[in-house]
Amino acid sequence: LRERALLWCVLVAAWEAAWGQLRYSVPEELPKGSFVGDVAKNLAIELREIQERGVRLVSEGRTQYFALQGKTGYLLTAERIDREQLCESVEKCVLRCELIVDDEIKVYEVEVEITDINDNAPSFREAETELIMSETTAPGSRFPLRDGQDPDVGRNSLQSYELSGDEHFSLAVQAGPGGEQRPELVLAKALDREEAAFHELVLRASDGGEPPRTGTARIRVTVLDANDNAPVFSQAEYTVRVPEDLPVGSVLLTVTATDADDGMNGRVKYTFHKFSDRASKLFYLDTETGDISLKNDLDFEEISSHKLEVQARDNGGLFDTVKITLIVTDVNDNVPEISVRSALTAIAEEAPPGTVVALLHVQDRDSGANGQVRCTLDGGVPFHLEKSFEDYYRVVTSRELDREEVSEYNVTVLAADGGSPPLRSSAVVALRVLDVNDNAPVFAEERYSARVPENNAAGALLLRVRASDADWGPNARVRYRLWEGRVRGAPLSSYVSVQAETGALYALRSFDYEEVRESKYSFGLVARDGGGLTAHCKVQIDISDENDNAPEI
Repeated sequence: LRERALLWCVLVAAWEAAWGQLRYSVPEELPKGSFVGDVAKNLAIELREIQERGVRLVSEGRTQYFALQGKTGYLLTAERIDREQLCESVEKCVLRCELIVDDEIKVYEVEVEITDINDNAPSFREAETELIMSETTAPGSRFPLRDGQDPDVGRNSLQSYELSGDEHFSLAVQAGPGGEQRPELVLAKALDREEAAFHELVLRASDGGEPPRTGTARIRVTVLDANDNAPVFSQAEYTVRVPEDLPVGSVLLTVTATDADDGMNGRVKYTFHKFSDRASKLFYLDTETGDISLKNDLDFEEISSHKLEVQARDNGGLFDTVKITLIVTDVNDNVPEISVRSALTAIAEEAPPGTVVALLHVQDRDSGANGQVRCTLDGGVPFHLEKSFEDYYRVVTSRELDREEVSEYNVTVLAADGGSPPLRSSAVVALRVLDVNDNAPVFAEERYSARVPENNAAGALLLRVRASDADWGPNARVRYRLWEGRVRGAPLSSYVSVQAETGALYALRSFDYEEVRESKYSFGLVARDGGGLTAHCKVQIDISDENDNAPEI
């Protein structure tokens, strides 16, 4: 069996790239870490690109059944998978997840079909069944037996029944509405209580596996004196509609059967006849009153209808069977779920309109209008939503951004379903705006002036200039320099200097009003930011005369 499972694991189904889907097939019960498919090969992605491009696997639900191996690009099983546990009574069992490629902000749907292996033997809900028959029961009478159960599917499911015991009984197998086999015990020879009060039989169920698996149930037939009236239900079939939020303990309906016999032969007890494991956890039947009540919460999203069979049996073993259909109606009990599948954390302020900043998945497990979700963005932000793939949305820029206006956005995505009243949820995408050097420095004043007395000390502070830049970081860092010129034939830089970081202007020599014979100096300053943008201003230094010379005769 293990060798066959490993062979199935290697046989991978073809993938449909045109539809953005990957499809594989593996048998159930493979060990954790078993090979499912070569995702890197199917998507034509180099192994070294898997982490660089942000390729990762996302799946709904609490249990992650698959994992993407970064070293090989293989899709592997993350847990041992039991098909019967996941897909009870479903012919084709498919698990779905999504493959996200971050650098493309793109999603691929991955479908993995879990194929059945013959890992379950047929079984009966009750290992022993007791039937009570009147000795007046006519040959040819049929008695439905409890169906065998085999959670496997196809040829691995239950295929045949056999009966062993004595000559009074034979076995007939009828086909049910869904094609299932229903065993019936047939009375082949008239009973005689005085000859034999009990008959011991064995019912064997076999599946079609290689080799086949079997299960047995013992049948004990007790022969009683005559009871010639069977119970009869008041209706041939019951259909009931119930909301999924019905409280536990509520009575769903009451079935009623009457028996024309008198005394103990006319006393009726009710039992579930055809009953799945799921139904046994949800419904309770009062054997005396016929009340069917709720044991656990219903969930429309999990299963929307239940089919039951109730048998009314009198003390003489005669019975009647009725079919019950419980239709579960949807209630708006699930809020929309918003998942941020992929998102940028920062964007340049010069990014063009239409830039995708986030990929969102939105779903609501309700049905109809209750499951229809409308998404919007909260507030006047320069973004909008675009629907991309089924339940996926993209958050896209509507215009160019301006970091100097807003440096950070918390984009709130709102989701509301169509229920009455609607249920709502939200998610926040945080985004920083990166600076671009789009602002030149600006001087606080166009012209600066200072008055300095002659005979000043070399290195004296003349004045300070200041320029600001609306950008951020290196783009906003301003440095100052002289706009080179000449004074009396000498370079300007031999008279004054400017401190590049602070804008402080210093005298490099002592000025002599009588020597210069000029009362002022005019020159230019340049402010340059880290991105190369510049601004200019004018500076005028006035030199005042001091009484430092005596009269000459």
